Amino acid sequence: MIKNNIAKGKIGEELAAGFLKKHGYKILFSNYRNRFGEIDIIARNKNVICFVEVKCRSNIDFGLPQESVGDKKQKKLGLLGAEFLKAYNFLDCSARFDVVSVLLSKDGLAPEIELFKNAFDAKE
Repeated sequence: MIKNNIAKGKIGEELAAGFLKKHGYKILFSNYRNRFGEIDIIARNKNVICFVEVKCRSNIDFGLPQESVGDKKQKKLGLLGAEFLKAYNFLDCSARFDVVSVLLSKDGLAPEIELFKNAFDAKE
């Protein structure tokens, strides 16, 4: 089951990256890691640095994908983002946190992909 979830997550991240590129995002990093953890995608959208959390599911038995980015995850992403901005000297840039929801279809048809721009503010 873990391997299946890892594979599903990888597929979701690849689909999300393609979706973001089609919508004008420039992917800077995928699976960026620092001492606080990992950010799925870091991209630039116009003049804004976007920290993108990708959530992929094959069904909605436990809720919609985007609903699983709770306060704890938001706080962690805030720390990751702040550290990234310092490390790469982007402190003068605008930044935001986006969420991409990927819902895979059981019949193999096109997945449902939805972008939530500025999905949340960094938690203290």
